[in-house]
Amino acid sequence: MSAAEMKQYYVGVDVGTEFARACIIDKSGAILATTQNPISRSQPKHDHITQSSSEIWGAVCKSVRAAVAESQVAVDEVAGINFDATCSLVVLDEDSDGEVAVGPDFSDNRQNVILWMDHRAVAEASEINSTGHSVLRYVGGKMSVEMQMPKIKWLQRHMPRGEFAKCKFYDLPDFLTYQATGIESRSFCSTVCKMGLVPNGVDSSTSGWSREFLEQIGLEELCEDGFRRLGGALDEPGSEFRSAGEPVGLLSEAAAASLGLTPRCVVGSGVIDAYAGWVGTVGASPDGARESGGVEELAGRLAAVAGTSTCLIMLSQTPHFVEGVWGPYRDVLARGYWCTEGGQSCTGALLAHTLHTHPAYTELHQAAQQRGLTDFDYINWRLDKLRAESGARSIRALAKHRFLYGDYHGNRSPLADPSMRAAMVGLSMDVSQDDLALAVLTAFEFIALQARHILDHMAAAGLHVDTVYLSGGQARNPLLTQLLADAVRRPVVTPRHVGAAVVFGSALLAAAAVENYLANTNATASSILPSSASRAPMHRLWQIMSRLTVPGNVVSPSPDADPDIRLLEAKYKVFLEMAEAQKLYRKLVDDVENTP
Repeated sequence: MSAAEMKQYYVGVDVGTEFARACIIDKSGAILATTQNPISRSQPKHDHITQSSSEIWGAVCKSVRAAVAESQVAVDEVAGINFDATCSLVVLDEDSDGEVAVGPDFSDNRQNVILWMDHRAVAEASEINSTGHSVLRYVGGKMSVEMQMPKIKWLQRHMPRGEFAKCKFYDLPDFLTYQATGIESRSFCSTVCKMGLVPNGVDSSTSGWSREFLEQIGLEELCEDGFRRLGGALDEPGSEFRSAGEPVGLLSEAAAASLGLTPRCVVGSGVIDAYAGWVGTVGASPDGARESGGVEELAGRLAAVAGTSTCLIMLSQTPHFVEGVWGPYRDVLARGYWCTEGGQSCTGALLAHTLHTHPAYTELHQAAQQRGLTDFDYINWRLDKLRAESGARSIRALAKHRFLYGDYHGNRSPLADPSMRAAMVGLSMDVSQDDLALAVLTAFEFIALQARHILDHMAAAGLHVDTVYLSGGQARNPLLTQLLADAVRRPVVTPRHVGAAVVFGSALLAAAAVENYLANTNATASSILPSSASRAPMHRLWQIMSRLTVPGNVVSPSPDADPDIRLLEAKYKVFLEMAEAQKLYRKLVDDVENTP
């Protein structure tokens, strides 16, 4: 059998907030199987949310084994695997690799992961940001409470004496890669985006980690032995840092046995889940073509990866500094390229909260089940029925005097203010299903208007978006996707596999890792790229993305003259005023409270 005829498959693993998913694809990009297993989380105290790395790894192994079994693929034909995960902090004992409790009372070592949405380190984030250090330029001017340095600082301050010195720290994607290979490799995606590493040559960086920065924030002990506990320095012999799609090594014997794969399986460098979503969506041409031009086509394509929160990611060849928007990050998706990442802290979580806290939810849910509809499909149907019965001009006009500012969990971008909270105007004492439907509609509006707020800030800094690629469950909702297209005034492309875009992106990264591994070794395997394909890693990744990704749908913005566009423009002005008013109200009260 020739190399071109060899069967070859790739596994993607996505560890989200609630589930570990796995999918397996073939050389054409077809998804042969997807499986998932739940992950629990503990919230022992307000803003303290933890998980277990051993439970996560167990769920990963179950999902991979199930996906391979469901696909009926021969194990020795699985050529590569790649992991993506939430940007959660994993803490291990340096000597034993055992789990280390992360609080708040440090009684349960199994709870050794501080979940991304844990907001315990607000004071530490404020202290770090007060330094004004140049490292902060590359995270939008401020480190978020959701990043790792504030959390590590919190642990240093609160752990039992002597325990902190025994710890080493991983972002969750890098932990999974380590668990799979036994190799102490770190990804630029995790270390640059969430831990403050600055790649070589950026602001004259050589080691990646800034000793001066760590000393200023009181974490100078992490500088010891070449920044060992953070994964080492870029200029230290033996340190391994990788970009997306680059191979780390092969599965260890132990990991291969746990995953049900072989030790010949190539392991790609891990990425944060949202970045896998970028890989799994933006390669699709809006016109549906499978073959695209060069990597320059990525200019203007923004991935909106929606789940509990939403990340808005864009690649560029030059750095763009946008206040309140994370980045610019170099090398995280490809060496020499820059990423900018905006974020909405509360989107899927906002919709769930709006549904489940309304008095009419149980009644509405039962009505949806009786019709064989999901809650959101039923809400869309009910809104259309309400429009017809009321004679309203449109569905959106039903909520024209309802206004929601929905930052229940703080603002990630572009205000970068964890103290922001939700505010509503236009509420009545109505507790009917219709009122719940209108509440969800206003939540849709908030999500769309906040995305515009972020894109407006990006455009002001020279980052111009032509097309938005929306993935995640929110991409299934036609009301929300049209609202997003209308709010940002750009086409919205949704993937064919709406709920699998992130794990599909991870599988594409596995394919890229195999291609790069083949280019660097004499291994025998089948390339999925033509012999004329570029050998540069970024070009390999782009060629895989553009050849294997197909869009599902394109939603165009409504005409400028549409009355709903004028309504949305007016509500955007209200949105901006509500954000400013909240800050003003807090200041008025704080000024009084802080006066002796």
